Amino acid sequence: DPDTRLLRNGDEVIQLRPKEAALLALFMQNQGKVLNRPEIIRQVWETDYVGDTRTLSVHIRWLRQKIEADPNHPRLLRTVRGIGYRFEVPPVP
Repeated sequence: DPDTRLLRNGDEVIQLRPKEAALLALFMQNQGKVLNRPEIIRQVWETDYVGDTRTLSVHIRWLRQKIEADPNHPRLLRTVRGIGYRFEVPPVP
């Protein structure tokens, strides 16, 4: 729920930080698309400064810890090497 920043993962309800919620909303709105790092920073942090993208990396890691079954081997929020990230929801069997 973007308004309350509550994430439901199975039976678990997780409170997201504001930037985590904004990141997840951006990825969900662009499901399946590769989003590059500068574009993500522009959209979520509302700045054109992209000199240091470690902040984005940290927020991605925090978000993965909340949405992935195994954050070290993400299936939903995938890294596209040298470009950015792609959010994919696998089809329900």
